[in-house]
Amino acid sequence: MRYRRKLFGVKHAFDTRTTEDLFVLAMRENCQFHYDHCAPYRRILQHYQFSPDGLTGVDDLARLPCLPTLLFKRHRLYSLPRRRMLIRATSSGTSGQFSEIGFEPGGLLCGLEMVLRIGRLRGLFSPVPCHYILFGYQPHRGNRTAVTKTAFGATLFTPALSRTYALRYSNGAYSADLDHIIRAIVRHARSRFPLRMMGFPSYTYFTLKKMQQQGIRLTLARGSKILLGGGWKQFYTEQVDKQTFYSLAAEVLGLADADIVEFFGAVEHPILYCDCARHHFHVPAYSRVLIRDVQTLAPLPNGQPGLVNLLTPMVAATPILSVMTDDLGVLHDGAECGCGLDSPYLEILGRVGLRDIKTCAAGAAELLEKLRL
Repeated sequence: MRYRRKLFGVKHAFDTRTTEDLFVLAMRENCQFHYDHCAPYRRILQHYQFSPDGLTGVDDLARLPCLPTLLFKRHRLYSLPRRRMLIRATSSGTSGQFSEIGFEPGGLLCGLEMVLRIGRLRGLFSPVPCHYILFGYQPHRGNRTAVTKTAFGATLFTPALSRTYALRYSNGAYSADLDHIIRAIVRHARSRFPLRMMGFPSYTYFTLKKMQQQGIRLTLARGSKILLGGGWKQFYTEQVDKQTFYSLAAEVLGLADADIVEFFGAVEHPILYCDCARHHFHVPAYSRVLIRDVQTLAPLPNGQPGLVNLLTPMVAATPILSVMTDDLGVLHDGAECGCGLDSPYLEILGRVGLRDIKTCAAGAAELLEKLRL
């Protein structure tokens, strides 16, 4: 896939303006590959009377059928045999169902280039060793979730002196031990090396809140950071706004806003959305975001809320080039941010229910049954 290689070789990670034509070429190339190698995906395109040749300009991206994440939770769609996949990662499956996405070597190489470029811009890489507190799952051979793999991968941004997990595996199940984590944080705060806390914002917040209630106040070594990713999941009703979180981190750990970095992504769309200095998710050159009307699925102009449709030609093993999430969001003009990046930025407003996704996302359940995938 030569256009994919060219796209992920773009040096400026957020150059969405001059890469429009290249992105369309890469998407058409990717669409044609999946059309030729994945029979269920081909039937979906034929159902909507869409051909890969129809991708000739940026406006055609909105016509490309977007597959709801629900489809990947119910069905395994592959465009390559499993023996050619280096990794098969799953979603967390908090609803009882989970997606399984395959990644071939070429797609993983593109992902590595993307992470290196975006990570450098955000100052994530350092030669200084760090201790790591991970508010996520301890790796286990039976755990193939993408969030676990990416969390461990992020501990390679610096040399890791230690890794302590909040969700530990024992007797066939995971359980949270926040007291264990608090003891580790207090211990590492006495070290001359930085501490990086990363993972689910919910468990991070619960830990900081418990430390506040216990009267624990720390000053971490210079270079310490909080890296947030994975969403609030089943704790969405307890989610707090960013400023409340940042204020708590400053009070308990002495960390400034600039020391907190947030990520957005999904196993069905493995693009790294890393917030800017003003904590906005700018769209990188390697993807595009469409906001669609919740009733008609028509694309909406910037500034209007709707369902979030994510597009990328990164992966050849699984047809995830256009995915409809269950997130509600708004796409803003890049100039509104003021951080210096011109690409639009995505604001996530919340999530819609599974019933709403069935209704809104082109009758996903009915389509699955009709096509007998």
